[in-house]
Parts: sequence; structure tokens; C-alpha cells
Amino acid sequence: MHILRTRFKKDIVAEFLPPKKKSSKVIIICDGMPTVPSKKPLLEFFAKKGYWVFHPRYRGSWESGGRFLEVSPEKDILDIISEIPRGFKDLWTGKRYKIKPSAIYLIASSFGGPAGILASRDPRVTKVIAVSPVVDWLAPSKAEPLPFLFKYIKEAFGESYRLSKRNWQKLERGAFYNPVSQISRIDGATLFILHAKADSTVLWRPVRKFAREVGAEMLTLKKGGHRILFSIIQPKIYRRIKRFITRK
Repeated sequence: MHILRTRFKKDIVAEFLPPKKKSSKVIIICDGMPTVPSKKPLLEFFAKKGYWVFHPRYRGSWESGGRFLEVSPEKDILDIISEIPRGFKDLWTGKRYKIKPSAIYLIASSFGGPAGILASRDPRVTKVIAVSPVVDWLAPSKAEPLPFLFKYIKEAFGESYRLSKRNWQKLERGAFYNPVSQISRIDGATLFILHAKADSTVLWRPVRKFAREVGAEMLTLKKGGHRILFSIIQPKIYRRIKRFITRK
């Protein structure tokens, strides 16, 4: 399957893949960071299941314009949700598409966890699958303390993330892009969390505490580390997720 590209709100570049059959169900992948944006297996898997699938680059990262973390990344996701019904085009062929979504699901991984969780407050979002999500920037792991991570991003990824220290330090204050700061406004009924106990990057106990406080469903894996995103397409786990997203 050939992955297509589009642009939303001038800045946000996104890969996308239409389903083979007519559908109005949408999935948006809220990516981790830092990472190479390569999620083709997920796009193909869910397109074959009958979903429109979008994989955006946050503003200020990779091909997208802007400055990274100038605005909270969930706003990028909400901008895409606003634009989809207005129409968008494949940048190679110029073909235009327009969807009136009957359901919008977010798959939010690691750094993208807050994007999905915070966007879940919008009534247009149907359900969120959060995989190894950060839920509190003030509870970092020893493996990736925030000062180290900032330095690593600058040295290892260069201009893939146009990131200033001023914008990065917003995370360290605890109010910006931080699910625990909005815990009273998050409806856990819309949220399914998948996490591994062996995750040393985002520790699972604070995530379990968060899940209990908001009333979210959580599946904890005994094995696996931080990079378990692609496990959601394993038959056993996918069946559990499918039951969750189709439950009314």
C-alpha cells in the first residue's frame, strides 16, 4: 500500500492511508518523541480494518513547520480533527478528500500519550488508546531525566526538532502538556492504557495510579519495555482493544 501525504493548517504534515472500502471511521496516531516517524505497519493494518489512518508530525518536528512545543501538541491533533471534515488533498496527485467522521480514535504512544489523553477532553474524540504514555512530566524515570533528554534530542536529532530550551522547560513546570494537571477534566471511560511493567523509560506505577484515579481501563504486560506500540496489532491485544473501542 502506498502511503499518501497531506498538510493541515499550513504547518502540519501528515501521512495518511484511506481504507479500501467506504468508511467514516478515523484513527490518528499521536507519535512518540524523539523517534523516526515510521509507522507504516500501523497505517496498513488499520486501513485494512476499515479506518482512515493519519500519522502527523507535530509542529516544529520533522517535515512540519513551526517551533516544537511552542503550542501544546494536543492542539495539533485537534487542528487535524477540525480540518478533516473541511477537506484535504494528497500532495502528490492533488486528489481531494473529505470525511465526516462517525468516530475518531487516537493511538497515543509515549510522548504522544499526553496528546491523546488531553485531546480526549474534546467531545469529537471517541476513544483513546494510550501506549506507554507519559502522564506526569514531574515524575520522570532515571533512564530519561528531562535535562538529559533535551541534550540528547539536540545532539542526536538536530533540526528534526526545532526546539528551544525555553519551550522545553515548559514541561519541567508541570502545567504544560501534562495529563495529571488536568486529571479532574479527563473521563477515563474514553481511555484504554497499555503499559509494560519492565518499562524503564516511563515507569508503570505512576501510570497505574493515574488510570485508577480517572477510571481508565488498563492492560499491564509482564514483558516488554517501552517500545511496545506495535504489540497493539497482535491478535490477542487487538481483540481487547477492539472490544474497548466498540463498547458504547
